[in-house]
Amino acid sequence: MTDFTLSDLDALIADRAAAPPDQSYTAKLLAGGPAKPAKKLGEEAVEAAIAAVQGDREGLVSEAADVLYHLLVLLRAGGVALPEVMAELERRTAQSGIAEKAARRHP
Repeated sequence: MTDFTLSDLDALIADRAAAPPDQSYTAKLLAGGPAKPAKKLGEEAVEAAIAAVQGDREGLVSEAADVLYHLLVLLRAGGVALPEVMAELERRTAQSGIAEKAARRHP
């Protein structure tokens, strides 16, 4: 098991975002505004879903890593800090998922 966390990945993304886009894939994604990492996140999520349905455990592990990476890049592009998302997840775990969903306001 590894001690590498989402916070570690987020810090690595921050470091790589500071590089010139021609030297960093992360910086290149961010240079495209939110649309570029959003598109990549969608592609990777579909690939993860397909791997899961096909029972491809190794593929799912690989694609899940891509999903997490691209999600964190998208959060950065959207100006959302990882701790904000983690706080929202923590808030939601204070009650059951069914109760939490029922409490959301829907138009």
